[in-house]
Amino acid sequence: MIRSCFALLTGAALFAGGASAASPEIHSFELDNGLKVIVKPDDRAPVAINQLWVPVGSSHEQPGTTGVAHALEHMMFKGTENLEAGEFSRRISEEGGRVNAFTGRDFTGYYEELGADRLEVALELGADRLENIIFDQDEFEREMQVVKEERRLRVDDNPTGVLQERFNAVAWHHSPYRQPIIGWARDIQQIELEDIEAWYDDWYGVNNATLIVVGDVEPETVRDLTAEYFGELEPRPAPELKEREEVEPIGERRLTVHHENANPFLMMAYHVPSLATADTPRDAYALSVLSQVLDGGQSARLPSRLVRDQEVAAGVGAGYRSITRLDTHFILQGRPTGDGEIEDVEDALRQEIRKVRDDGISDEELERAKVQLRADYVYRLDSLSRQAMEIGLLETTGIGYEAMADFEEELDAVTREDVQDVAVRFLHDDRLTVGHLKPKDGGAPSLPLETPGPDPTDDPTGD
Repeated sequence: MIRSCFALLTGAALFAGGASAASPEIHSFELDNGLKVIVKPDDRAPVAINQLWVPVGSSHEQPGTTGVAHALEHMMFKGTENLEAGEFSRRISEEGGRVNAFTGRDFTGYYEELGADRLEVALELGADRLENIIFDQDEFEREMQVVKEERRLRVDDNPTGVLQERFNAVAWHHSPYRQPIIGWARDIQQIELEDIEAWYDDWYGVNNATLIVVGDVEPETVRDLTAEYFGELEPRPAPELKEREEVEPIGERRLTVHHENANPFLMMAYHVPSLATADTPRDAYALSVLSQVLDGGQSARLPSRLVRDQEVAAGVGAGYRSITRLDTHFILQGRPTGDGEIEDVEDALRQEIRKVRDDGISDEELERAKVQLRADYVYRLDSLSRQAMEIGLLETTGIGYEAMADFEEELDAVTREDVQDVAVRFLHDDRLTVGHLKPKDGGAPSLPLETPGPDPTDDPTGD
């Protein structure tokens, strides 16, 4: 399987579908057993993307069981009553296709891409897996070793991964986003096969899933095929969990992480609303525009001022992901120059945020940010998989794919005053968490200098 990659540090993370993805060509229907099906025809290539989304991820896990959603994702390829372990992937490969799976905070997804004329194969196999999965103890033990190694590579041996994990645990008071997607190491050690089965029984009813098909397909054909293969699956109720929403922050929080392989690195995050939790969509769009003003290319404020003019940072970044089920973060990251200090980068970033709060942004910056956001929006139209991904993200976070149709209008409506307003209301110290990553015991780092990049643990975990 192929690892799924989502860019965190981009202002364009607001939406990534495009005009045609938001057009009336999107078709939605529901089977009698509750399976929701969304079809987006796109005949530019004889390909079909088939994704099955379950709206449950690490944020639904209870303390002590973190990592179970991701562990089940692994086990979903280990055989059914009709297929041996690994045969699902082999069958898709034999048809010239590829498979993927991913776990996030709010969702778990299963993905096949193959020729449009072979879509039926993917639907048949997907329905069989959803209904007839077998949980084998030997397969479970082998796969948990894979999960442990995955955690070691992505987190334990990755200094920025350690920082991000500990940062989230400090930054969020009560939100389940404080839990790592891959799971805490101790929790992974104690996961048992019965935990996996219980998670599947609770959440993987056909009525709790959304099937998304994008590509060279006819909606009526997809309707007939899904009815044929998924229509007989029996629904079952999902648990009703009380939400663990974040409490209002009332003071700055700080942490320092020491790692033997670390280069000095700074992470700052402000508690902000997502598109799902904002009082008005305008707030989410204004925050997205602001992230682009700060870090939308080499001419943006942070790289031009902190890297080239002041030479206080070797690299900087800003980002905001609006498509989340609960409140989210507006993130700033930076790495000092060889002779610089983390504290200097922090001071410089604070000054840049203060300037936005006090003076706002210029008309030129506003228009440039909007142009960049639109360009990214249109560029992503070329990817069938990204269209399907965005539909899935919007659906499983409770926003709804219909919001894609509002992109142009909402973006056009953002003003300089809107951007300054969200900076004043949300980007202040009471809502801030600051994390410093430093070499252990003050020693010199043993890894090559890294530059800020995508958050290594906040991204969906794909395999």
